Amino acid sequence: MGEKTRPALFTIPAHRAFADALAAGLLAQHRGHPMALAQGMVLLPNNRAIRAVSDAFVRQSGGGLLLPRLVAIGDPDLGEQVGGALDPLGEADPVPPAIAPMRRQMILARMVQDAHPGIDAGQALLLGQALGAVLDQMQVERVPVSALRTLALSDELSRHWQTSLTMFEILIARWPGELARTGCIDLADRRNRLFDRLAARWKDHPPSGFVVAAGLSTTAPAVANLLRRIGMMPKGMVVFAGLDQHMDDPAWDAIGPFDPDPVTGCAPQGHESHPQYALKRLLDRMSATRDDVALWRWGSEHDARAVRGRNISNAMLPPRLTSRWRDLKTADRSLAGVEALEVATPGEEAQAIAIALREALETPERTAALVTPDRQLATRVSAHLRRWGIEADDSAGLPLSRLPPGTLLIAMAQAVAERFAPVALLTLLKHPLVMRGEWRLAWLEGVRALDLLLRGPRPQAGLVGIDLLMHPRPDDRQRVLRDQVRDWWPTARALLEPLESAFIAAADLSGQLAALREQAGALSNDAVWAGHQGHAAADLFAEMEAASPEGPRQADPRALPVLLDHMLGGVSVRPPQGGHPRITILGLIEAQLTQADLMILGGLNEGTWPGLPSPDPWLAPRIRRELGLPGLETRIGLAAHDFAGALGAPHVLITRARRGSGGPAVASRFWLRLKAMAGPQWKTADRYATLAQAIDAPGRHSPADRPAPAPPASVRPNVIPVTDVDRLKADPYAFYAKRVLRLNRLDPVDADAGPAWRGTAVHDILQRWAEAGTLDPADLESRARAMFDQPEVHPLLKALWQPRLIEAIRWIAAQVASDKAEGRTILAVEKEGRADIAGVTLMGKADRIDRLADGRIGIIDYKTGKPPSARQVKAGFSLQLGLLGIIAELGGFDGLGPNPQAGDFEYWSLAKKGDQFGYRERPVDPMGKRDKIVTDQFTAHAHEHFEAVADAFLLGTTPFRAEINPEVANYGDYDQLMRLEEWYGRDDG
Repeated sequence: MGEKTRPALFTIPAHRAFADALAAGLLAQHRGHPMALAQGMVLLPNNRAIRAVSDAFVRQSGGGLLLPRLVAIGDPDLGEQVGGALDPLGEADPVPPAIAPMRRQMILARMVQDAHPGIDAGQALLLGQALGAVLDQMQVERVPVSALRTLALSDELSRHWQTSLTMFEILIARWPGELARTGCIDLADRRNRLFDRLAARWKDHPPSGFVVAAGLSTTAPAVANLLRRIGMMPKGMVVFAGLDQHMDDPAWDAIGPFDPDPVTGCAPQGHESHPQYALKRLLDRMSATRDDVALWRWGSEHDARAVRGRNISNAMLPPRLTSRWRDLKTADRSLAGVEALEVATPGEEAQAIAIALREALETPERTAALVTPDRQLATRVSAHLRRWGIEADDSAGLPLSRLPPGTLLIAMAQAVAERFAPVALLTLLKHPLVMRGEWRLAWLEGVRALDLLLRGPRPQAGLVGIDLLMHPRPDDRQRVLRDQVRDWWPTARALLEPLESAFIAAADLSGQLAALREQAGALSNDAVWAGHQGHAAADLFAEMEAASPEGPRQADPRALPVLLDHMLGGVSVRPPQGGHPRITILGLIEAQLTQADLMILGGLNEGTWPGLPSPDPWLAPRIRRELGLPGLETRIGLAAHDFAGALGAPHVLITRARRGSGGPAVASRFWLRLKAMAGPQWKTADRYATLAQAIDAPGRHSPADRPAPAPPASVRPNVIPVTDVDRLKADPYAFYAKRVLRLNRLDPVDADAGPAWRGTAVHDILQRWAEAGTLDPADLESRARAMFDQPEVHPLLKALWQPRLIEAIRWIAAQVASDKAEGRTILAVEKEGRADIAGVTLMGKADRIDRLADGRIGIIDYKTGKPPSARQVKAGFSLQLGLLGIIAELGGFDGLGPNPQAGDFEYWSLAKKGDQFGYRERPVDPMGKRDKIVTDQFTAHAHEHFEAVADAFLLGTTPFRAEINPEVANYGDYDQLMRLEEWYGRDDG
């Protein structure tokens, strides 16, 4: 049998199940010759397509069957499987091996870092990866490096693109030498050579069995040449997926690509985003036309109606021909079997999709698939399906960076990069793989204690900063906690110290990776490398370590977390046991040539489907176009082709959410096209949205009432600090939570140096200065500077707060000196006192008590922020100074002399006012001016308010009712405990 005069080209239309139709046709052609089927070969796009075709053969045969050889050749990241399947052993001139991807990435990153010495290893790897992608595209499209030198665009480019192009030319020129050193070639180059040799060999010696290339749409010249050779062979066929035969010639021609203009020599840009663009370009490169393609005449019971294919074609018309939609007949715009679901949020979309998938299982043998590029949506759907015990077969798996081994490695790198800052350190120590086993419980007890100790301002960097937290301190309120951590910390430090030491000593990536590997095993008792997830992490780390000596020479530890996240994120791990046999979740590549009874196309928003084109950091779009490289919109065209193919299923549900994670979302252009074309025929599936809202709706809504606990008198406190009287009056429930339930708000980990920290520091400095007796301003300033020079104070804290505090300290010293000149002296600082009032013990600590010139006393309270307003004091919500005055007048403070009388009340604020830090504010006035309380009446005013709240809440039975009063200090500390949002606005009491 000789070679054909025309290639045997076929297409399976979009409305047919591709895999089933292909299997049915091949079985029909070889039904009487079962061995002939086994001697054939089917070339497919990817491994998922192999699985789909294998399953289709099983369904179509109905019994035992010897399958043809199925080979995947269309994946962009094709591996050595091509050589194993198509490259015969023992050739006289074998094709050189391809360079290992990890080694290639490392070498390219080193080249980039050599060209840009200022960038870190993480950036170098990302740029090197992008450089490799452009190099691959040039080799796939067979664009010679010399084409870069003939470009005449440099004057039209911005300086940025000129610099990038120059650097790109330098690096590309270096690459052949790097390959020669390794004795390897690029994978894309090897693929081209294999395909060329195969086409040449099959021209002279075609296989004895049939060869079918099915579902391939890549436009690479080497693939196009091979496909033409297959089509011309006596037993060869090329079967396209969804080549549109409904479009008339004007519509087909409007897609492009277009011939160059004879005058300018420039070719108008084709519609690369059209779903048929890649197939048309492939036909052009095969020297074939659409007229050469025949309809594959076999189908299956899984096909949709034939009218679906014509309507998909109408929906995907080129932009300038969409005006035809106005004239379409009802039958030509109908999308029977296609429903649309539009909901408010991605969470609601995921719930609705899960319900639709669950519904499909009610019909025996019915299959359903979710196709989406949105991995977050896929993860949510999987989680919802577990409600019914359904573990979906998710073909994409999960990225290793999100699985426990990956998160542990990234957490270790983050801890080292941040020099064991509190959040990063605790994230690492709390990781579920750390100290896994019988020691886990004791380990977590120590970590929890360290968590409590680290709340507040950040300590000094490094493990030494944690060491300094263990030092004993005078008047330490955390002594018990510090002792607990001090006993546990040496065990943790011994595991972390080798990591810190290795990163200080190792400036190269290889040493850093080795240190991470060693200590990851020590921290997790080797659990990080166990199981299928751990094995994937171990394999990746082995590849990275082996290739890292040829990688970036300078490796800043701060770049390692981003580098690891990128590398681990590129590895997807699937559970070895698979998932449900009738429900699958597919990405766009995995969904090619796959069709289920119900196809759900989810996440149809712009930026998701189609996704945003990835920018090329090396070549400007104009340069790519001049070189003949695929434009950035080529991926949109491939996504459109995937969408059109999936629309051919018997039943299709397309979904989108009006709002995404970042705000309002815009509907996908595919969604808008279908809706505009369908017009009145647009069918919605609102029932799934209704079910999604109802499935978690409670049968009865019983919000909490406003809390008003009324504990017995035996548990009500009879001793109250002056600082809590304001809280008791303004929000009794907050007082109850703090003093009766003994619940205190924890400071955040790694918190800013807030008012509490600054206040404590200032009070300590002023107390020691006053007790020294000299009242020397220079002594006060030196004490403040000494406080910041303590080893446990973080340098950033010192840089931010020392200048402000020093200015305020100088102001205080000046004020004290001025008061002393007027006859005012300091009697006591940080003085504690108490007095019995109305059956309750009132206690408090005065920041400072002065003897005034007239013999009376003055009460001073230091504030690091803004002091309370006169209105708050008059309303009874800030009575601290007045209550301290009562204690003083009742003799509650020792050393004030007989019958002390409070004659002045002052706030000394260290905040900024005007051009200086520090000012004095009095909540009272001798004459009651500016609506302030008269000075001599302040203690009586405070006494009256205190007796009222003490009689009601501490001695009486009044409930501690929750109140809303934002003017109270620490307002909101107990909002969650009081379930504020359940009753606020509903309770009108």
